Amino acid sequence: MSLWSHRDFRLLWVGDTVSQFGATIGRTVLPLLAAGALAATPFEMGVLSAAGSAAFLLIGLPAGVWVDRLSRRPVMLVADFTRAALLLSVPVAWWLGALTLAQLVVVALLVGAATVMFDVAYQSYLPALVGRDQLVEGNSKLETSRAVAEVSGPAAAGGVAQALGAANGVLATGVGYLVSALFLLRIRTPEPRPEPPARPGLVHEIGEGLRFVFGHPSLRAIVGCTGTANFFGGIGAAVTVLFLVRELGLSEGVVGLLFSTAGVGGVLGALTTGWWNRRFGQTRTIWLSALVTFPFGLLVPFGAADWRLVLVVLGEIGVAYGVIVYNVSQVSYRQSICPDHLLGRMNASIRFVVWGALPLGGLVGGALGEGIGIRSTLWVAMAGQAAALLWVVLSPLRTREGEEQEDAVIA
Repeated sequence: MSLWSHRDFRLLWVGDTVSQFGATIGRTVLPLLAAGALAATPFEMGVLSAAGSAAFLLIGLPAGVWVDRLSRRPVMLVADFTRAALLLSVPVAWWLGALTLAQLVVVALLVGAATVMFDVAYQSYLPALVGRDQLVEGNSKLETSRAVAEVSGPAAAGGVAQALGAANGVLATGVGYLVSALFLLRIRTPEPRPEPPARPGLVHEIGEGLRFVFGHPSLRAIVGCTGTANFFGGIGAAVTVLFLVRELGLSEGVVGLLFSTAGVGGVLGALTTGWWNRRFGQTRTIWLSALVTFPFGLLVPFGAADWRLVLVVLGEIGVAYGVIVYNVSQVSYRQSICPDHLLGRMNASIRFVVWGALPLGGLVGGALGEGIGIRSTLWVAMAGQAAALLWVVLSPLRTREGEEQEDAVIA
């Protein structure tokens, strides 16, 4: 039965869609606000970028233990309400003339902490909501929403920033999280009661999750690929807006439109992930999608404020397409092979590494931007992202062992 007829999944889907639109707008307007109204330096932009994902390093591993001990939907609700309150403080401070870069950094850090809890709970909640046999469909639909938000959110954010000021665009982000929470409140599917750990204790429970992830050769390869790509993605995130605004001289509205155009790749990726998995199988799709698409990012540093702007768009579209196909496939694979009682810790262990790499990349990107220049830093970022594919291309995912693992998942 298709998930179109699953009432509670539709509620999760609609709530997540609204939340994704708000989050996408926020990710665009916060750097624009810092770079424009607050005149942030490249290093300060790197700090802001790092703050948004630093919580994955600070609380990423304990978050998995907490999520496995608790019902997951209440965790998601608290996270949504917390993010809404924090982000709504930004326009209020702006209206009062009291907004500072320090406040943006603190808000980004605390919103990141709430996001850690939400994301670990959400990825652990989906198998209980839809069943493991519908994970690819569920993840594909949720990723379609995220990809559509990536297309239209930045254009809306750029337009709002140019017409009304970037701080006012943060309102949409806060409201999006509130709406997401209201839809989650209406879900009625009961969750299984969390299983008490055989040996309670934070350190032991964290270790159990880490041993499951890093003792599995294919999961190790996925962590290596995603973590490496995210580290260099963090480097790129620290300088991309500066590259477009200061190196290419683009307006805020054009920057938002450019990001939206590039997001078309994500929409196409979400819509075709099912085809990839049917045609090549889940494990083959993981490494093949990375091999075919990650190198597109090398086109971006060739960009200039003339016809070469097309290279930026093509590079972003290609990477966005591949990232969605790769992510839906590898997340569904992870959820399929993990026991229920370890889902929170498995997701948290992986996210600790792969999302924890983002703030480190952001700090390195800010420092490199100051030291070797914005365009050179972008070259480093895109080359590193392309090289990340070697982890999965050279892993058991593309061997007979990987095929046997896939057969076990399907069975």
